[in-house]
Amino acid sequence: MSFNRRGFLRAAALGTTTLIAGKSLAREGDAADCDQALSVLVDTVVCIGCRKCEWACRKAHFDPDAVMTDFDDVSVFKKHRRPDETSYTVVNEYLSPEKPEEKPHQMKVQCMHCVDPACVSACIVGALEKTKNGPVIYDAWECIGCRYCIVACPFQIPAYEYDNALDPQVRKCTFCYDRVVNEGKVPACVETCPNEALTFGTRAELIDLAHSRIKARPDRYTDHVYGKDEVGGTSWMYLAATDFNNTELPELPPDSIPPNTELIQHGIFKWFIPPVALYGLLGLIMYSMDERRDEQEVKHE
Repeated sequence: MSFNRRGFLRAAALGTTTLIAGKSLAREGDAADCDQALSVLVDTVVCIGCRKCEWACRKAHFDPDAVMTDFDDVSVFKKHRRPDETSYTVVNEYLSPEKPEEKPHQMKVQCMHCVDPACVSACIVGALEKTKNGPVIYDAWECIGCRYCIVACPFQIPAYEYDNALDPQVRKCTFCYDRVVNEGKVPACVETCPNEALTFGTRAELIDLAHSRIKARPDRYTDHVYGKDEVGGTSWMYLAATDFNNTELPELPPDSIPPNTELIQHGIFKWFIPPVALYGLLGLIMYSMDERRDEQEVKHE
């Protein structure tokens, strides 16, 4: 992608404007009704490890011709995997030490779409946005490739296209945003799950559902809805047969991350914004003059 002087000035002006308004964008999710946020409950107790969610995600986002039988191989569970730039979700196994006689359980992992996401707060240009209905979405055009979001995420989810030299992007689960919000459907992985291990609904509904399952079968579930409180809450929540310390989900405090990290960011940028704003204003003026000069040249041709 060529990046000439005019493109640089346009980017500088846009970057400055976004920097000044960045925090209002980063915290848009605060205005959302958390209880009504679109969410998914992952019941790892009833998951059968079929990996059809992986296939559905691949088909929806990467390869429309993806073949389901390519995901029949369960030997992949022998090695721990993470979502990456080519896979928005993966399924891993975990054991229940309290019930060693039981076979391993499976756990799907993807972006958690936090209620108050650290990645959104860390993004200095507004490339990541917490939408009012819950999903955290990404605008590649805005992204400058700083990868602060990758460092900020407590779940270590966002991945970067390091092999893409010309137009690298940050990659993570999109919550099938267009499909869910614009088409009124459920996420592709939820639609495909044959054992109803994935349940789609509002966050409040799913929290009630999770507690009802725990109450009905205390011998089957540990008394903990993961994601209900962790780091301020997440839109993807989990049930498990064991303490979550025995799974790959990290032990995290109930406090959201952005209020603390933003204190540091504000200190860093406190004396940086004014000169950048000045340079952005100059860039806009120069860009406007270039455009006017081009129009005059066209008239004289």
